[in-house]
Amino acid sequence: MARAGLTAERVTAAGAELADEVGFERVSMSQVARRLGVKDASLYSHVRGLEDLRGRIALLAADEKTLRIAEATAGRAGKEALVAYANAWREYAHRYPGRYAATQAALQIDPELAAAAPGPRRAVELTYGMLRGYGLAEPDLTDAVRLLRSTFHGFVALEAVGGFAHKRSSQDSWLRALHALHTLLEHWPTSRDGDSP
Repeated sequence: MARAGLTAERVTAAGAELADEVGFERVSMSQVARRLGVKDASLYSHVRGLEDLRGRIALLAADEKTLRIAEATAGRAGKEALVAYANAWREYAHRYPGRYAATQAALQIDPELAAAAPGPRRAVELTYGMLRGYGLAEPDLTDAVRLLRSTFHGFVALEAVGGFAHKRSSQDSWLRALHALHTLLEHWPTSRDGDSP
């Protein structure tokens, strides 16, 4: 029988907190159960197992990150929107490293849960909307989305492991990278220009 007060949402929140403390890949059902003060078996009334829990953490994190990006970019356009978007992404990765890692992991997520979660869908809308402000259309939109994701994720992933050892501050490099991305987006090459090496 399910423990009173224990829900899938509470189990997911506990898993997310644990992920930030020990790392997303190190989260286990036993650790989550201990955090909640229940036996392992109690969790299975609310989540199907570790893979289901990881998927739920990823969806929770996607919702949280997207909400922060939406709030940061509201009413902004062009470079101002790009910088606000990027800063919200980076701040979330710094503050919630385990949850952020969940958003980047390749997971098998329950299709019904994924369909009901607004975060991933809203993230696509926000990103494409911001890039349309630069006058981009397909296939350039998709290419630009991949460039931004690669840049933002690559930067925060390197920061997380101390990969920027140079005396120049990573913040200065971050700001220059955003300025460079803005310049590139304003002068995006046509698909014909970029199709051959």
